Amino acid sequence: MRRIAASAALIALTLTAAPTPAAAQTITAAPHDTATLSTSEFPTSGLSVWARHLGRQALPDNDGWGAAGPGTTGGSAAAPERVHVVSSRAELVAALGGDNATNATDATPKIVYVRGTVDGFEDDQGHLLDCTDLADPEYTRDAYLAAYDPAVWGRVRPSGPLEEARVRSVTNQTRHTQINVGPNTTIVGLRGARLTGLTLMVDRVSNVIVRNVVFDDARDCFPAWSPTDGDAGNWNSQYDQISVRRSENVWIDHNTFTDGDNPDSAQPTYFGRPYQVHDGSLDITHTASLVTVSWNRFTGRDKLMLIGSSNTVGPDVDRLKVTLHHNLFDSVLQRLPRVRFGQVDVYNNHYRLGGDDFQYAIGVGVQSAVHLENNHFTLGAGVQTQDLLYDWGGTAITTRGNWVDPVDGRARPVDLVAAYNAAFDPDLSPDAGWTPTLRRGPVLPAPVVPLVVGAFVGAGRLL
Repeated sequence: MRRIAASAALIALTLTAAPTPAAAQTITAAPHDTATLSTSEFPTSGLSVWARHLGRQALPDNDGWGAAGPGTTGGSAAAPERVHVVSSRAELVAALGGDNATNATDATPKIVYVRGTVDGFEDDQGHLLDCTDLADPEYTRDAYLAAYDPAVWGRVRPSGPLEEARVRSVTNQTRHTQINVGPNTTIVGLRGARLTGLTLMVDRVSNVIVRNVVFDDARDCFPAWSPTDGDAGNWNSQYDQISVRRSENVWIDHNTFTDGDNPDSAQPTYFGRPYQVHDGSLDITHTASLVTVSWNRFTGRDKLMLIGSSNTVGPDVDRLKVTLHHNLFDSVLQRLPRVRFGQVDVYNNHYRLGGDDFQYAIGVGVQSAVHLENNHFTLGAGVQTQDLLYDWGGTAITTRGNWVDPVDGRARPVDLVAAYNAAFDPDLSPDAGWTPTLRRGPVLPAPVVPLVVGAFVGAGRLL
């Protein structure tokens, strides 16, 4: 019976919910009928009809919070002259409007296809820069370490000329590796597309789609030492792989987020703490709202997804409405997501968790209202069911239909709130106070989720 149910659910998902894989090449009606588009529209030849279809595709109706309000259509209405294929940082900036300093205000619909690897550390001639090229003349890491060693400086916040030089260095890097995205934009990766060493910044804009791209190693050349962060201090970095701030109607779909060949585990230790050069994969903060995050693979990273940037009650209230469905969280450590304030719908995701450094999955923050339904948690050594939730000052979370598959037992349904409350105080309430309605297709039973998510998740599944 279990095998029959799984097969039936997989067929239902394929027909009604899952994006058609590239191999099928079956074209259905899009917001703009791709059958009427000629290849002369595109500045670079060789794009398949399916690729053109994806560029014109909008977020389907009812597919999470991103479908609320006007919906999310991205650059589907782009004129021929605003459709580009890019393979360098300079071409990416040009396709997004021509000037990275002002691209965030370019509201003209646009479709940008990424071909191959685009590196945020490229200069305009395509030469790769390194951290020393972006550093202020008065900054070196060795000098910074010598000046602010707690044994010398004490456990107070760094200040003075070297810290000021570090801040100027961060400004230099931000100007170069932070790529600003304007409203009404679709970014689609062609087969093998990768954005490395950069942040896609979606700030104060609406209607953005990012699909089928591998993001890796959005490294910070100039991490800040924060001696009062925790009992022993911490290094903190600046750059997310995608940052969504003060924006609405955003769809992040079928991407892969990694640290590439520069994992956190390979970083040195300074002042007794890991030198942290990476921040989040996808942070949704500063009053952003109406975001759908679907069919993405997050693998081998520390901080994943922060929803809500501070505990301050104010403009974030009634914002930060986000849906996460059919994502894979694989060998990742925390913020899966961590939520403040928002109504966040988390359903049909597969969590494959383990390792000594694992911290928690769902962070229940101040005034958060997370609805966690029909997810599957595959637990490795050292991860217990009660560790999946973490109280960051919240009071309630709804959990329904979730399963755990522990390393030392059989997969089974679990009441995550009850498991947490049995181990920790104060208790969390099992009712976050709302019921999601924006869902497309069937909500799968949790035992089927690993099979379905594994088949369709991540970059490379669409093209």
